[in-house]
Amino acid sequence: MQLPTEAVAATTRIDVVRIGAGPEQWGDPMTGNVVGRWEGPEASAALTLIRKLPTAQQTLCAFAPGWGIRAYGAPAAPPLFEAAFCYGCDKVWLWGPQVPDHLGRQDFASDSPNAQYLLLRFREAAPP
Repeated sequence: MQLPTEAVAATTRIDVVRIGAGPEQWGDPMTGNVVGRWEGPEASAALTLIRKLPTAQQTLCAFAPGWGIRAYGAPAAPPLFEAAFCYGCDKVWLWGPQVPDHLGRQDFASDSPNAQYLLLRFREAAPP
């Protein structure tokens, strides 16, 4: 999977979001609770894992992501980018000030070992 290179290099923190609803269209904000935070090396490792997600054939479903991330560079600054992951249709939507349009919608193989490990990391971030 492709991520915006400059934004990845600037990321120091990732908030893990358990998406409650939406986004209904690309670029809308995610709604849901921030259930975890990855900082420093943990954030870098998560971005490396996301970059390793293999692409997949497009499948059809109503995009209904369950998990998302918000990547930050500075503590008080707005997110560098956000990503919402739908494990039902194998789609990721990325948006933010540093995301070029061609990276906005991507397909990923949700059944791949890397995607399953990412899902495990999301679930571990959420409180019981």
